[in-house]
Amino acid sequence: CPVVLPPRNSSVAMPPPADIVKVAIEWPGAFPKLMEIDQKKPLSSIIKEVCDGWSLANHDQFALQHADSSNFYITEKNRNEIKNGAILRLTTSPAQNAQQLHERIQSSSMDAKLEALKDLANYSRDVTFAQEFINLDGISLLTQMVESGTERYQKLQKIMKPCFGDMLSFTLTAFVELMDHGIVSWDTFSVAFIKKIASYVNKFASDISILQRSLAILESMVLNSHDLYQKVAQEITIGQLIPHLQGTDQEIQTYTIAVINALFLKAPDDKRQEMANILAQKQLRSIILTHVIRAQRAINNEMAHQLYVLQVLTFNLLEDRMMTKMDPQDQAQRDIIFELRRIAFDAESEPNNSSGSMEKRKSMYTRDYKKLGFINHVNPAMDFTQTPPGMLALDNMLYFAKHHQDAYIRVRL
Repeated sequence: CPVVLPPRNSSVAMPPPADIVKVAIEWPGAFPKLMEIDQKKPLSSIIKEVCDGWSLANHDQFALQHADSSNFYITEKNRNEIKNGAILRLTTSPAQNAQQLHERIQSSSMDAKLEALKDLANYSRDVTFAQEFINLDGISLLTQMVESGTERYQKLQKIMKPCFGDMLSFTLTAFVELMDHGIVSWDTFSVAFIKKIASYVNKFASDISILQRSLAILESMVLNSHDLYQKVAQEITIGQLIPHLQGTDQEIQTYTIAVINALFLKAPDDKRQEMANILAQKQLRSIILTHVIRAQRAINNEMAHQLYVLQVLTFNLLEDRMMTKMDPQDQAQRDIIFELRRIAFDAESEPNNSSGSMEKRKSMYTRDYKKLGFINHVNPAMDFTQTPPGMLALDNMLYFAKHHQDAYIRVRL
């Protein structure tokens, strides 16, 4: 079979090399450049080439970033994420940007300060920028602003309340974003800072953004530092958190339950039962049922997760009881079984009632225990020697019998 060769002047389209990425690069006030980036070349060389194209000196003070909503800087570590057709932006380097913002957020002008904090909150999501800002001791600057800087404007709050609220919101947002990168230890924060954040949970209940970020900070403090857990536990109470579950904002409710879970998780064993008792006294279950589960909106994934964690933490408190065998010789425990029978069958037939013959009473008890569903009709205490469920089963039966007596009797029938 003859081989057909293409004409000499025909060209076969070849795919671009794998290391070449075609992108558009923007620069304010100029037309975007279409450029092929060789991923084998150092990033600094590519930036220099871009700067030379626009006659920009000091190329080491520039960087490339994604021109999408993330605005993340492109580094040697993440440059392989650049796709064909991506739009990039030439901008100031992370170090330059961090230095400028570090200065701008200390401006004496309220408007300039507000704009700078807004920019900081946005840029802090990028770990490359975050590292540079943290290197300038930026976290300490933000905590100082929270601890004392806000008081500087207290006299202006009445006439500039929206501005003050936005400033604080952006400050806390930047702090949360910077800390989320895991660069700085949570153990470095002062009691004054903790007190201030805890106070925002009460003071700014109507400001959703401040409240949400304050709750997020408290949760992270508790989860990431034993010392901070103790300090936060002294500043915030369950009673202060409960009202936030009774609102309509699911994000606030989610963060509130997250803080409760964190406090529960980090509490010493002897304190957990005490916390559970407080939650019961505050009717947490009823509040969650009314304002979260039965609310006229779908439960998001994070809320579902936090509810699951809360359920696990509270159920875990029952494990000791669940793994405790009943002692058939313990009269106090046996009296509970007698009480179950008395409630179900005859309020007048007390265990110490001497009427009737012993054999007749034994026969009657055996019949009644069988109706109640016990396996061992003669000595029902033996049913609770198996673990699990152990004594937890008896506890539940007694609670049901005492608090839902009509339903308990109907089940028996």
